[in-house]
Amino acid sequence: MRVALTDPVEPIAERILTEAGHEIARLSGSGPDALRALCRDADAVMVRQKLPDDLLDHAPRLLAAVRHGVGVDMIPVESCTAHGVLVANVPGSNADAVAEFLVAQMLAAARHVEAMHADHLANGWGPARSRSATATELRGKTLGILGVGDIGSRLGRIAALGFGMRVLGHRRHAAGLPEHIAYAALPDLFAESDYIALACPLTPETQGIVDAAMLARMKPTAWLLNVSRGPVVQEGPLVAALREGRIGGAALDVYWAQPLATDHPLRALPNVILSPHAAGLTMESVETMSRVSATDTVRILAGLRPLNFFNPEAWEASRARRRALGLPMPEEGNAA
Repeated sequence: MRVALTDPVEPIAERILTEAGHEIARLSGSGPDALRALCRDADAVMVRQKLPDDLLDHAPRLLAAVRHGVGVDMIPVESCTAHGVLVANVPGSNADAVAEFLVAQMLAAARHVEAMHADHLANGWGPARSRSATATELRGKTLGILGVGDIGSRLGRIAALGFGMRVLGHRRHAAGLPEHIAYAALPDLFAESDYIALACPLTPETQGIVDAAMLARMKPTAWLLNVSRGPVVQEGPLVAALREGRIGGAALDVYWAQPLATDHPLRALPNVILSPHAAGLTMESVETMSRVSATDTVRILAGLRPLNFFNPEAWEASRARRRALGLPMPEEGNAA
C-alpha cells in the first residue's frame, strides 16, 4: 500500500513502513494542489503540514491520516471521520522538548541573551556587559500558563521546583491541576504574570483569545511566550503593544501565516525573539514522533486500531470503507 509523506521523516519511520511492505510517496512541489496530488493514490498520509480541507474529495483510497506530532489542527478531522478515515497522533511526544524550549525563551528574555550576543560581536565587551544592568532572575517571578496539558504541566513543574517561580494555570476545567500550579481566571493570569506561556491547542474557543483587551492587562515588563499556534494571538494588537512598549516583549515560535513573511513587522521589533516553529523539534522528540506515527500507520493499513486513536467514532465507517475498497478485513477480535 502507498504511504504519502508531506515532509521527510526519520529513517526509523521509513524502515517501519518498508519492512511492512509499503511504498513511500514523497511530496513534489508545494501548496494545496501538490498535497492533493500526493494523496490521490495514497492509502495513508503522515502529516507534517496543513492538509487541504477538501482532501477527501481527492483521495478515494485514503484510510489513515496520521499526525507526525501532537496537534491535529493540520488534519480535516470532521471530514476524515465522515469518510471513515482514521486519525491518529503522537500525544506527549514533544512535551519535554517544548517545555524546555519555553524555559529557554524565559531565560533568554530575562538575561538579554540575544541582545548581549549581538552587542558582544558588534560593539565589544563593555557594551555587551552593560546589558546585565537590567537582567533579572526567574526565582520569585510569576509564570502564567494557558493550557495545562502535558506541556503546561511539565513546564509548571520545572518552573516551580527548579526555579522557585510562582505558577498560575488556566484551562477549561480548574479541578485536577498539578499541586504546584494554582488555578487563575484568564484575566487574572494575564494581570499577575511576569511570563505568560501559551501552550493550548488551537480550537474555536482559543482562536484569537489573546486580544487587545487581554494584552492590556499585562504588566509593562511581562513577556508573552507562544509555542501553541499563531492564531491563538491576534497579531495586530500584539505588534501594537510591542511597538509602543506596553509589554516587555514576546518570544514567538508560531505565527498566523507560516513561514513568517520577510516584511512582517515583528521582524523589526527589538523586544521580540523569533523562532521557526521549532519548539517541539529535538533529535529525541522527532525520533519518537517518527517511530510511533509510522507504527500506527502500519496498524491502520493492516485493519487494526491505532494505538493513539483520535477519532474512534470513525471505526465502523472505516471498516465499511475497507470493504468498499475490497481490502482484507481482520477478525474483529484481532482488530483491537
